[in-house]
Amino acid sequence: MFTTLISVPQLQTLMASGQPFMVFDCSFELMQPDAGDAQYQQAHIPGAVRANLDRHLSAAKGAADAASGGRHPLPSRETFAAWLASVGFTPDMQAVVYDRQGANYCGRLWWMLKWVGHEASAVLDGGLQAWQASGATVESGITPPLHASNYPLAPVCTALVATENIVSNLARPTQTIVDARANPRFLGEVEPLDPVAGHIPGALNRPFGQNLDANGFFKNPEILRAEFETLLAGRDPATVVHHCGSGVSALPNLIAMEVAGLGRTGLYAGSWSEWCSDPSRPVAQG
Repeated sequence: MFTTLISVPQLQTLMASGQPFMVFDCSFELMQPDAGDAQYQQAHIPGAVRANLDRHLSAAKGAADAASGGRHPLPSRETFAAWLASVGFTPDMQAVVYDRQGANYCGRLWWMLKWVGHEASAVLDGGLQAWQASGATVESGITPPLHASNYPLAPVCTALVATENIVSNLARPTQTIVDARANPRFLGEVEPLDPVAGHIPGALNRPFGQNLDANGFFKNPEILRAEFETLLAGRDPATVVHHCGSGVSALPNLIAMEVAGLGRTGLYAGSWSEWCSDPSRPVAQG
């Protein structure tokens, strides 16, 4: 079972093994929401199922059963499980998720699978670029889904942190907030997406791209561990809650901490877009 990362050679071995698996293409472009679908249709790993951030991995606008707030609210666990069933995913399958954007978007599906109790979920290290660089084949068009299955919910394997928990633990040693946005957004110098600039008071800043090396692979565990220990400066890794703008790009940090052997940490899925929607919540700048 692969639970964090899977390499291209490991995926190729899995594909030849006869074991049940499903590959998901999560490519997306935040400023061009249709671009990921076009990228998928142009080239994807053979058999990969399309997983679109807006359509499949977020709640519909105004959905009463959304599990979080923010610009990309989580669907309910039940709604997400129904989508997994609709594409033929079953509990015995190894899930492999990838994108073309430095694991920025596929981490969302990796985390959501853990959230519905599916531990056998792994990110393809290096993404589609690594697959193609190995000389492996791709296909174009749209992969038809398998016959619909029944995907039963299981106990959650990860921690979803609500806004009220963030508020009640502000400035307490029981909570360490790590913000994955670019430093100018964290500082409040610019804010291209949300109505308020700044960050949650007391948060630490680690832009999500810092987890990858120059070739687009996650850094080795020892380097990641040293970097996070420097960032935390003695704080307990178990107290960490990750966030970003809308709960998506926070996930490379969460995955990297797990790769580093620092445990599975929490996610504030509503993130800054939910936090700043209420003017009564405090905002820090600089």
